[in-house]
Parts: sequence; C-alpha cells; structure tokens
Amino acid sequence: MNSLFVVVFITGLALVAAALLIAGWISPRSFNPQKGEAYECGIPTRGTSWMQFRVGYYLFAILFLMFDVETVFLFPWAVIVRDLGVGGLINILFFMIILVLGLAYAWKKGALEWK
Repeated sequence: MNSLFVVVFITGLALVAAALLIAGWISPRSFNPQKGEAYECGIPTRGTSWMQFRVGYYLFAILFLMFDVETVFLFPWAVIVRDLGVGGLINILFFMIILVLGLAYAWKKGALEWK
C-alpha cells in the first residue's frame, strides 16, 4: 500500500512537470510592454490600477459561492431521498438548519445589503 502511494505521487509529479515543460516550449513568446498594462473593457485606465474595493463585495461573493456549493450537495440527496429513509431525512434537515442559521447570521450582520 505504501509503495502504491509513492508510485502515484511520483507519477503525479512527473505529469505536472511534463505539462509545465510542454507549455513552456510551445507557448508564444512576445515581450511587448503593453502586456503588462491593465486592460479594462478596451478603455485605457486613468490613474493607478491598484485600488481597494469594499470588503462587502468579497463577502457577498463568498456567500454566493457558499450557498451555490451547498445547493450542489442538496441535488444528489434529492435524487436518492427515498432510499435514505428517516436517517437521511434527519441528516439533511440538520444540514438545512445549519444553512438557515448561516444565512440568518449573514443577514443580521448586513452582509447581504448592497450599499
């Protein structure tokens, strides 16, 4: 079992190294100073391109991803709900309670308000 892990690990490292080498060999090489400039919808930027954004945007995006991933977990459960029985129903209800509590906490903290 231990030698199988070593073989899989070395194979993984070799495949990653090969992919990086091949990408380096076949990638186009163009050293144009415009490549380092910021690009925003075809319009040249004014001022510095490094500006701070409100943390609310990040919180909103993280909440969206969190609930999106949790929806992905709910779909397989919905497909086999009849086979799981009462134990599966209790587990998913516990999962949903945690989701609702997380949503209520985010709502109370104002993370869902777009100011």
